[in-house]
Amino acid sequence: MIFKLKPAQEKYLQLLLIIITYIMIILRFLLNEKGRVSPDSIRYMRQSEIFPVIDNTTAPLGYPLAIKFFTFFELDHFWSSKLIGILAFTIILIFAYRKKFFFKELMIISSLFSFVSIFSYTMSEEMILPFVVVYFYIGRQIINQKYTLAKGTFYLSLCLIAMINIRYSALFFCGGNIVFGLMNFRKNYWKSFVLSGVIGIIFYGIYKFTFIDYFNEKYIDTFLEIGLKPTSQLLLELFQGMATTFNPFIHIADPNGGIINYGIYGMGVLTILVMIFLFIKIRLSDTERFIITSSLACIALSYFVQYVYSVNAIDYRLMAPFSIGIWMVFFRKLFNVFGAFTYTIGFISLLIGFAFTWLSKGNYLENRKAITAFLTQENLMHSKLKFFVKDQEDNDGQTAELISTVNPNIYLTFKAADTLKNNVLTRYKVEKKINIKKNKYQ
Repeated sequence: MIFKLKPAQEKYLQLLLIIITYIMIILRFLLNEKGRVSPDSIRYMRQSEIFPVIDNTTAPLGYPLAIKFFTFFELDHFWSSKLIGILAFTIILIFAYRKKFFFKELMIISSLFSFVSIFSYTMSEEMILPFVVVYFYIGRQIINQKYTLAKGTFYLSLCLIAMINIRYSALFFCGGNIVFGLMNFRKNYWKSFVLSGVIGIIFYGIYKFTFIDYFNEKYIDTFLEIGLKPTSQLLLELFQGMATTFNPFIHIADPNGGIINYGIYGMGVLTILVMIFLFIKIRLSDTERFIITSSLACIALSYFVQYVYSVNAIDYRLMAPFSIGIWMVFFRKLFNVFGAFTYTIGFISLLIGFAFTWLSKGNYLENRKAITAFLTQENLMHSKLKFFVKDQEDNDGQTAELISTVNPNIYLTFKAADTLKNNVLTRYKVEKKINIKKNKYQ
């Protein structure tokens, strides 16, 4: 039985969900010992700080330049990145509401703890999500013949190019476009999808040879490598990545293993099975088929690229641009079956997310104050810094990440001999002078 609310009641419920989501996005990085940043975040903020100098071509310029833009409004690079996350969430809601395009669904998706974590993270996934929603909207307009062939191809190509300038993996959407177009070659809109996909690929090719190769001649040699991981490992990582990506409540498994992971993976697998059932049981519209086809093609390409390209293991963050479309269709089907009761998923996810955030809380503002005092005392506030870590997985790097939120012009070094130099920081050198509040669960 479909649970219905009066229009006024549903609006109040939606407003409450949105307000709590905003609060959770802010709490997610304030109640974190380093403000929700990572080694990749260091590169983004440093690129923004030193631009127009280019020292990083492993990621496009879109996100660093967006951070740079907001620094002109008296924000530093860290707070600029957080503003981008909040604006991304806001733009998605405003666009979906004004265009009457999956508004209720996107509202709930944004309240899922995994997406709250994305919007609070200093990573480019937060910035690309509004463009992904616009991409799906343009696809719907093309399918419904609201655009001519030329207009539809132009808008879709422009959106794909914008996404590629934020994340290289947006190239997979070009592949998804071509797949969907070829699957519907008997319909009059197929050419717009194929042509825009080809244009996006051509743009990336030009970008690669004119920008990436100019600043990094060894890009291919560094990142293109056959047989990085065996298929058995990749399939296991795919299962774990999908099971956490599509878990509506908990998106990170316990790295130490244990029985709790059975529940986390189990919930994700159950959600995927329910998705498959509903997508088969309730007929998909052409727009929904486009969203699902494009998203699945991107996920498949994300898996196969690992055979030849060095990337992180599949997880909720990398999959966010590709999973959001599947969530959109899934929640639309849930609304068809359960009505307003579907909103409870968002509230439960926020509640669990708050509990997780509180139990594992650090104190970013306190740590930021301590790091600022340290850098000021050492006359390093505006200096180029080096920080030693054993490898990218070394927990000592978390201190470097925290420093980057105050002085983003910091580079990691993996040479132990560098620790003898006075201008190279280590976790010991920093923490013997200041106290950093740690996450007691890490």
